[in-house]
Order: sequence, then C-alpha cells, then structure tokens
Amino acid sequence: MKKVIYIVLCALILLLGYRIFSSSLTGKNADVRGQTIVCFGDSLTYGTGAGKEMDYPAQLSKLLGTPVINAGVPGDTTANALGRLERDVLSKAPDLVLITLGGNDLKNGVARDRAFENLRMIVASIQNTGATVIIGGIRFPMRDRGFGRAYEELAEETDAVLIPNIFEGIMGNRKFMSDPIHPNDAGYKLMAEKFYDAIRDL
Repeated sequence: MKKVIYIVLCALILLLGYRIFSSSLTGKNADVRGQTIVCFGDSLTYGTGAGKEMDYPAQLSKLLGTPVINAGVPGDTTANALGRLERDVLSKAPDLVLITLGGNDLKNGVARDRAFENLRMIVASIQNTGATVIIGGIRFPMRDRGFGRAYEELAEETDAVLIPNIFEGIMGNRKFMSDPIHPNDAGYKLMAEKFYDAIRDL
C-alpha cells in the first residue's frame, strides 16, 4: 500500500513539474484550441517576392492543414499596423496571431522606443482578447540599432512567444532571397516552417 501511495505521489510531482516547465515555454494565452489564425505584418507577411500562394501564410496553411488569414501590407510600419489592427485582426476574433513587424521602422529610421511601444500596444490588444501571439523577430547585422534585443524585451514583458530571428539562415543567402530584403518561395517556406514549429510547441 505504501509503495502505491509513493508511486502516485511521484507521478503527481512529475506532472506538476511538467506543467510548470511547459507553461514557461509557451507564453500567455498559449492554450490554442481554435482554428482562426491571422498572420499580421508587412511585406514579409504579404509575400513580396513570392510566387502565387507561396507566401509564408499560404505555406503555413498547408503545413497546418487549416486556413490562415494573410493580413500583410507591404511597407507597413508599426504605426500603420496599429492603425489597422481592429479592422484586419481583432475583428476576425483570432485564436492565434503571428506578427512580423518592425523591419520598415528600422529601415526608415523610426526610433526604436517608438516602434516597440507600438508593438507593445499591438501585442497587448491581441492578448486582451484571449489570443496567443507569436512574434517573428528580425536581426540585421551591423545595422540592428538594438531592435534584436528589443524583441526579446517585448516578449519577456508581454509573455508572447518569440522566434528571435525569423530571417536566420535566409537573409544573405541567394538560395533563399528574391532581392536583398525579401525571401523567395524557398525562403518563405523556411519562415513558414519556423512558425509551424513554434505553433506545434504550443
């Protein structure tokens, strides 16, 4: 009898430890049970440089076997995105939102603090609806201006899931780029796979 009680107690401790550990990896509102997924961002979401239905949201949809909404607008800054957040994201009542924003702010010389205050409002507004947020961070060597670290700080503050550099292994590799900034079909496939892995971990 004592042995049975001991085994049950060990099992409960292991289960509790697993739940605590796994929750620290998945982020706020990480229990993704619904089917409404929105990809929100700029040209990297829209699919500039991709063939028909080869943008990353379309390729992610194939990996998941479920529809994915592409809410990408080329050239969007975080301020532009904040202005259309209600119309293009919140009105869809999403369960999961994938964000790729900040690259145009960096390129256009927008102050880092201003850009990430906009991103903070975007993430918080989405999370307040109960949706999970996954952020695709961006790092540009030599001209990062601290954006890479700011994505990490944003994820820590909001408990969003972060892919630190969605461009890792893509940027600078001609095999995966259609121009100096945008991926080609193969590059967007890698982006889709990175988001897919993050979703699978949820």
